[in-house]
Amino acid sequence: MKIRRFLLTAVLGLSCLMSLNDAQAQEPTKRPNILLIMADDQGYWDTEVAGNPHIETPALKQMAAEGVTFTHFHANMVCAPTRAGLMTGRHYLRTGLYNTRFGGDTLGRNETTIAQVLKSAGYRTALFGKWHLGRYSQYQPHRRGFDHFFGHYHGHIERYSNPDQVVVNGQPVETRGYVTDLFTEAAIDFIKRDQQQPFFCFLAFNAPHSPFLLDTTHFGQPEGDKLIEKYLAKGLPLREARIYGMVERIDQNLDRLFKMLKEQGLDEETLVIYTSDNGGVSKAFKAGLKGSKASAYEGGTRVPFVVRWPGQIPAGKQTDALVAQIDLFPTFCELAGVSIPEGVDLDGKSILSLMQQGGGESPHEYLYHTWDRYTPNPWHRWSIHGPRFKLVGHDPQGKKKQQEPAGQLYDLTADPGETKDVSRKYPEEASRLRNEFHRWFDDVTRGQEYQPAAIPVGDPTETVVELQPSWAIIDGDGLEYSFDGYDWDTLDGWKSNKTTAHWQLDVLKPGRYEVELSYGYRSEPATSGTLLLTAGDQSLSCKLPMTTSQNVFMKNIAGTLDLSQGKQKLTIRAAAPEGIQGLRLNSIWLKALPE
Repeated sequence: MKIRRFLLTAVLGLSCLMSLNDAQAQEPTKRPNILLIMADDQGYWDTEVAGNPHIETPALKQMAAEGVTFTHFHANMVCAPTRAGLMTGRHYLRTGLYNTRFGGDTLGRNETTIAQVLKSAGYRTALFGKWHLGRYSQYQPHRRGFDHFFGHYHGHIERYSNPDQVVVNGQPVETRGYVTDLFTEAAIDFIKRDQQQPFFCFLAFNAPHSPFLLDTTHFGQPEGDKLIEKYLAKGLPLREARIYGMVERIDQNLDRLFKMLKEQGLDEETLVIYTSDNGGVSKAFKAGLKGSKASAYEGGTRVPFVVRWPGQIPAGKQTDALVAQIDLFPTFCELAGVSIPEGVDLDGKSILSLMQQGGGESPHEYLYHTWDRYTPNPWHRWSIHGPRFKLVGHDPQGKKKQQEPAGQLYDLTADPGETKDVSRKYPEEASRLRNEFHRWFDDVTRGQEYQPAAIPVGDPTETVVELQPSWAIIDGDGLEYSFDGYDWDTLDGWKSNKTTAHWQLDVLKPGRYEVELSYGYRSEPATSGTLLLTAGDQSLSCKLPMTTSQNVFMKNIAGTLDLSQGKQKLTIRAAAPEGIQGLRLNSIWLKALPE
């Protein structure tokens, strides 16, 4: 009996020890690395995971097989608002950001980013790719918590091969190669470089955003051509073939990343997330969803969201819990074992338990969406939904009417494609949701003044500052803003001297600044044109030589201005009453001169 009792005790002890060891094996031995991968304009439906019969995304499909897929993860309708919510854990309208351009795509200076929190907690931090939360010195990512930044500030860039609108920590650089590969290679180098600290790596691809470009034989790299030809052979139109080819190119780079993590022994120490910033722009397959990018319907806000962490997250699970990009901030804080910074009021909720369990209840009673190109308002493009009902308003004249109807009500349980308005059947539900949306909108916009951020001038790290047309505020009739892709935008239609354009400046260092203009100018008959620039009590007259044509741009030094410290306007107008026919103004450059 004693022997049997001893053996039983030994077996039980060994069993307990093995169970303890198994439990310990499931516990992270240190704070995990975080690799967040975000595509740009990739829809929920642009993956094999969503059942798309045309596209090929084997790496993402394998990632889903090894992790958890969230089928109801929501971003905002457009990119900069999503990125603001992700970085801060707050609804973007609380952050002062309200647009994707015109100076409204700048994250408020007082906001705390997740990169700042993780860096303070001992993480190495880096961003590779698209920032789109501020292009001027004090708003740039390497001054918002990222140790290293290689990417671009704008909502999109014009060249995908050898991109030339990219910077490294504020300094413009030249590149060689295809942009998706370049960002991936930089992320791989960052991850491999120092493994003594945990890392937070945000790999923010600018694909498959327009322009829909792949590397081609023109650059001696036929891989892009092969991808386009493959999807054309499947019967897709050229536009769709390009988008799908760009997504597959991302997927090829995911495969590179996963192989690198395994080779470096980081696989089980790294949480990987794959998602997108807003609804899709492709049309060949939409998984039964209504709407696309910039829409408040499901197709405008539902995006891919797959998480993978071997040994910590179950494999092959799916959950339909309602979650959103604002939830990543508190989730990453919980992962890193750090508290939410004092004074930071979050809208997001940690979804770490949903990841670890592979499912569960949504932490939100409602999700809210709204966006307008120019002025935040609750009338134009908005939605609110819970687990069953969703109320949507899409009225282009809504902000002018500033009145109901209350929108269209959809029962998402029975009608996930939002095809049948049931507001007459459930009027009380529609009214309740509309009232709740108004309450929320009033809350997130309280105390905010939505206007372009004042452009910092005189920062020692940015001695030359470009004032772009999209940041100008136009007063009067005739002068027009022409969109041509951020760096190529222009102010056109200088028909008189009664119309002005002005920029809000925040002069950090008073002093003398050289003023240089970039413009195209041609008129018949040939006449000279003069622009007047004023800032405070300073003024400058600039006579413009003609260029080869309106679309051939040159730079011309106009002179100097003495700028006083503080916030002020820089205003520009034509000198002559008849204006300057044939002028396209591209940019104004302010260069700090030595004392």
